[in-house]
Amino acid sequence: GVDGLEISRPDGQLRIVVAGKDGTRLSSTGTTPRAPGFASAIVKAPMAGHFCVEHPATYAAPQNLPRSVSDADIVGFVGVGHILLPLRAGHSGVLTRLLAEPGALVGFGDPLFEIELPS
Repeated sequence: GVDGLEISRPDGQLRIVVAGKDGTRLSSTGTTPRAPGFASAIVKAPMAGHFCVEHPATYAAPQNLPRSVSDADIVGFVGVGHILLPLRAGHSGVLTRLLAEPGALVGFGDPLFEIELPS
């Protein structure tokens, strides 16, 4: 059930991504343009899996953006099968943009959220 794999070492990096049935890529490494004039941080996927903004067992309404977050806040999840890995913001600031579609298959290092850092 794994459609991609990335291995990083100091002397190199190997990334394997399997194409979907229609030939589209399931993962990308493209950079996201940033607006000039403010500092931001990107929350990236720590592993390949399905991106979830909210815990699948939660029936609460999704939280709207932008919203304030602290560095320890859980802002989403990456799931592989029945296992969910929580995504911590890592920086305090304002969660401004969602960079991946909820439910999308993401690869290691793919950008998921943008956080505007306080100046």
